[in-house]
Amino acid sequence: MKTKKNTREPRIIRPDDIDPQHRWDRPLQAPGHTQVDFEERVNFRRLHDYRLARTRAALAQSGLGALLCFDQHNIRYITSTVIGEWARDKLTRYALLTGNGEPYIWDFGSAAKHHRLHAPWLAYDHCRAGLLGLRGAVGGDMALFRDAAREIKSILDAEGVAGMPLGLDVVEPPMLFELQKLGIEVRDGQQTLLSAREVKNIDELTLLNMAAAMVDGVYQDIAEALKPGVRESEIVALATGRLYHMGSDCVEAINSISGERCSPHPHNFTDRLIRPGDQAFFDIIQSFMGYRTCYYRTFNVGRATPPQVSAYRYAREWMDRAIALLKPGVSSDKIARAFPKASEIGFSSEMEAFGLNFCHGLGLGLHERPLISRLNSLKEPIELKAGMVFAVETYCPATDGISAARIEEEVILTPSGPKIISLYPAEELPIANPY
Repeated sequence: MKTKKNTREPRIIRPDDIDPQHRWDRPLQAPGHTQVDFEERVNFRRLHDYRLARTRAALAQSGLGALLCFDQHNIRYITSTVIGEWARDKLTRYALLTGNGEPYIWDFGSAAKHHRLHAPWLAYDHCRAGLLGLRGAVGGDMALFRDAAREIKSILDAEGVAGMPLGLDVVEPPMLFELQKLGIEVRDGQQTLLSAREVKNIDELTLLNMAAAMVDGVYQDIAEALKPGVRESEIVALATGRLYHMGSDCVEAINSISGERCSPHPHNFTDRLIRPGDQAFFDIIQSFMGYRTCYYRTFNVGRATPPQVSAYRYAREWMDRAIALLKPGVSSDKIARAFPKASEIGFSSEMEAFGLNFCHGLGLGLHERPLISRLNSLKEPIELKAGMVFAVETYCPATDGISAARIEEEVILTPSGPKIISLYPAEELPIANPY
């Protein structure tokens, strides 16, 4: 396809222009999922403009001339397009943004035509059909990669950035090789995009709060259903159906873990029958309008033993200690030190214990910047900023050798400190259906 230079002037918008000061003194909304004419809810065009402005600002500071994205979260962040979770692992959709132009999207077949009809925020001729290797399924036809690389090179030439490095997030190797054959210097663009995504505007915060509210309700259903004889997999089915009924666009994963499976944490579920006195914990990972939850809760079934109660108390203390430190300007290494060392929870190294006691950014991706743990943050600390959103996770094995407590809170960092948006009660160990 011959590429002509886009005649539409790029919109030079700064994030502050379309994200006025949050009303941090007001409660964050958790509105209904429909739009109404009598309340300001999520403003999706403001959201698109903010995300694009954040990307432009990060690109301008990166030394890159353009960003080429195959990561679905980055594509959605830049273009506000999505064709469902089907595309998550296909590496066939891609988007391009230069420092001098408007976003391009290459999409799967007729989706490109759909965008031209229904996505007026994108330049009409920037919505194009594209197909690469589908992770090798297309076979050895290198022409698809070669032609795509040439088309991208022609756009870089037309927009005056062909002599600058191209930032890339993830890619099939043949595409990388074809770009390099054309003399394009490829660099890591993922860090640039994660930098753009780390501070959320009011619309992103509202969507994250709405997603968390959905999980609040699911945990009420789980607490009522958690009885002897119920299978872990039945809880997964219950939660999945409830979330889709409430409007989830993707139930990515649900951990459902009970009894002797709690320690060490297996990060999955089985058809195990839940029994009286079991400690059981769950993680609900789903998204609403692309914005994800990562939200653990622990329950005991009917009754609890002293070791189970003690494990929960430690997990809660570590949680509260970490959350209390979450303030703008604080260095992430300070947060990391609030978590227990690997040896304190029975692991030989921080690598082996990774993911049990830590914080991670939350947004369109499940793991965004910043990621705070004893594994990485003591060596490479970063400064926390208002508008960041964290999932704070703690885990403590019980001294009985089989039970364990797992808690997670979703936290928005406001100018004055942390605001928890995961509201299902977790201050003390919940006993489901007590005897």
